[in-house]
Amino acid sequence: MITVAEIENLVNTKIAETETLSDAFIVSISVRPGNAIEVLLDKDSGLNVEDCKKVSRHIEGSLDREKEDFSLEVSSPGVGKPLLVRRQYMKNIGRSVKVKAEDGEKYEGDLAEVSESGIVLKYQEKEALPGKKKKEWVEKTITLAFDNIKETKVVIRFN
Repeated sequence: MITVAEIENLVNTKIAETETLSDAFIVSISVRPGNAIEVLLDKDSGLNVEDCKKVSRHIEGSLDREKEDFSLEVSSPGVGKPLLVRRQYMKNIGRSVKVKAEDGEKYEGDLAEVSESGIVLKYQEKEALPGKKKKEWVEKTITLAFDNIKETKVVIRFN
């Protein structure tokens, strides 16, 4: 059986030895029954098809189909998929995100900061202000710990 650790080692080797992949990182690796290998990569400067081909060819060239057959898919997580690793959060600072908390609460705002322990969202909310008759938009922030985040997705807007 092909292992996740074996695939991770192959991917990290290719990233380390390829200049155009220097800012690439692993989002997730899975090896399902029947050796169905799925590698999700991302890159700070944006992953393209050529990057995926390089990693895919390296993995295929390093594994022996005669010894153990496998299927392989190397891609980026794709639009609308949840953020899974801290580095994806870093890459998306300044973008609008939707966050589902472990307690069921939902938040939407601009990803303002990312730390080792969590994120800071900036959002706007209408609020009654002292001395004002109408509610006005007020900018607020909320800090969410990674431990309390169930899912975060980048909001895609078509303007």
